[in-house]
Amino acid sequence: MTVLSTPIDPVFDLHRGGKMAVAATVPLASREDLSLAYTPGVATVCERIAAEPALVRDYTWVGNAVAVVTDGTAVLGLGDIGPQAAMPVMEGKAILFKQFGGVDAVPICLDTKDPDAIVAAVTAIAPSFGGINLEDISAPRCFDIERRLDAALPIPVFHDDQHGTAIVTLAALRNAARLLGRDLGDLRVVISGAGAAGIAVARMLITGGVDPARLAVCDSRGVLAPGRTDLNPEKAALAADTRPRGGSAADALRGADVFIGLSGGRADVSAMAPGGIVFALANPTPEVHPDVAARYAAVVATGRSDFPNQINNVLAFPGVFRGALDAGASTVTPAMKLAAAGAIAAVAADDLRPDAIVPSALDPRVAPAVAAAVAAAWRA
Repeated sequence: MTVLSTPIDPVFDLHRGGKMAVAATVPLASREDLSLAYTPGVATVCERIAAEPALVRDYTWVGNAVAVVTDGTAVLGLGDIGPQAAMPVMEGKAILFKQFGGVDAVPICLDTKDPDAIVAAVTAIAPSFGGINLEDISAPRCFDIERRLDAALPIPVFHDDQHGTAIVTLAALRNAARLLGRDLGDLRVVISGAGAAGIAVARMLITGGVDPARLAVCDSRGVLAPGRTDLNPEKAALAADTRPRGGSAADALRGADVFIGLSGGRADVSAMAPGGIVFALANPTPEVHPDVAARYAAVVATGRSDFPNQINNVLAFPGVFRGALDAGASTVTPAMKLAAAGAIAAVAADDLRPDAIVPSALDPRVAPAVAAAVAAAWRA
């Protein structure tokens, strides 16, 4: 057997043994503590919950717990690396939930790519959680899996690669447009990438005020247009709703006001309209280097933490789930997503600059603001 040595690297040092653990929230220092936390006292609580199942939210961790579920098929920019290799990312997601939203999250990496099996597995474990965060599941399977789980379960189901990305992108675009004195409905927008994130961002931008007639979404073969016969159902539906002219991504970018990169491919933004907006969000390698994009655009954002304007899902998902759990929501509605985007934009709105259109991922104001907005939207 070949044993791979671990590099001397601070990244590996930090990850050794994992990044999370379970901690008790009650004392276990005496026989009385044991009798209350476990047998015989626990039986009384079990019987009460059996009689009134809704009490599980109050007398277990379910009211504050989320499962972070993946099959390892679309992890970061690494692709299909499998459930075991996906675990470090899922652990990372879980500790971000706790740090920024006060939500207890458990990484669940499933050893199956079969949508039926994934739906069955998540449905089976759902009674242990107050919400399900789907993560790094490849498109187009992710759309079907999320729809089926959302219909089947009485708790929020949220595919973060879709909706977290879409929420933060809309918040950033709103603030960039405001900074430039532009209206969302007047902007010509090109999205590069028609996977889970690209399609969700397109849908979110339309809901948020972008004119679908001025929106073009591109995959590796060009613009999603109604005349194409090679589109999966999600792409075909988006093409029908936006109805752009066909052509290449380069064709679409000529004279465009906004470029949003979610593909990991390369992009030439030199033919865009002057004074525009470039969100090159592929990570770790943006579709266009920020220094190059700045030659042609007035506002530039990336998905990286070492450049200004990091469009990062951590601005959204902790607060979205905090608000949904606090409100006892059974799903995450479009209105809740719009409220989340509005809250993120508002945190940065008082000090807008070309290099500060979204708050820092470490800004402690963000998650509480998003949570309050999401909860209010559900209650409304």
